[in-house]
Amino acid sequence: MSARVAVVGAGLMGHGIAQAFMVAGFDVSIWDPLEAARASVKTRIAEHLALMGLDAPVQVRVCETLADCVAGCDLLVEAVPEKMELKRALLAAIDAIHPDCIIATNTSVLRISEIAEGSARPERVVGTHWWNPPYLIPVVEVVRGEKTREEVAERVSGWLRQAGKTPVDVYRDVPGFVGNRMQFALMREAAYLVEEGICSAETVDLVARLTFGRRWAAVGPLRNADFIGLDLTCNIMDYLSPSLSDAKAAPRLFRDKVAAGQLGAKSGSGVYEWEGSDRDETEKQLLRHLIAAQRGNR
Repeated sequence: MSARVAVVGAGLMGHGIAQAFMVAGFDVSIWDPLEAARASVKTRIAEHLALMGLDAPVQVRVCETLADCVAGCDLLVEAVPEKMELKRALLAAIDAIHPDCIIATNTSVLRISEIAEGSARPERVVGTHWWNPPYLIPVVEVVRGEKTREEVAERVSGWLRQAGKTPVDVYRDVPGFVGNRMQFALMREAAYLVEEGICSAETVDLVARLTFGRRWAAVGPLRNADFIGLDLTCNIMDYLSPSLSDAKAAPRLFRDKVAAGQLGAKSGSGVYEWEGSDRDETEKQLLRHLIAAQRGNR
């Protein structure tokens, strides 16, 4: 039997998470403190459904108050901005409204144990790291905080499977969990290659996309290590590791750009130059790629 799901936060991630549960037949409600966000939820979901070629009504209940959204839910998905104090305050508010529901906090990097300090019942709080866009990316990382009950994590994983997702277990609560630790380690080295004049940004991106990126889509880095041989892998890493970046902060390439006001697509300049509709076209290209991948995996 499907759970009743309440999503708190109707921004980039929240409305996409609501869509994923809705399409799977869950009873879904959503709330956001911003009236504009609430007013546009159904339109944004309808646009995504059309993009995916799905002819389905938008059956998400948009609530005017947090209390109305949360009342009677089995699972509450917290999808507010990545600010520790904001997330903790929300958990405390939910304690007062509905102390019995399971709370899945959606975060990319924040430790679940620290977020759960906002609740008087941290054992009912579990991390769920959805990837953007949540209605297209299949994997959701299920992260146990230090006090999360195993039954809570297992129930959430079961609901995610019902929603057509692939939940993966993260046993220890470390910043960035699994995916972002790997992703940003790669980004650190990518920026270092450009900083050191070894190659251009264009070369970095082409190599990542068209060489190991294609292999890893099929086998993943550790299975690939087994495939080529762990003895060879050790020899390569022993020789290569001392020359890799071990920076403990954001790359100089990025910091210098930020200091110059070059923030990327939103400012028109960053590592690349962005003009006119470049960002929109990039987003469309990404969505087309993800939709094709989703259809290919059916």
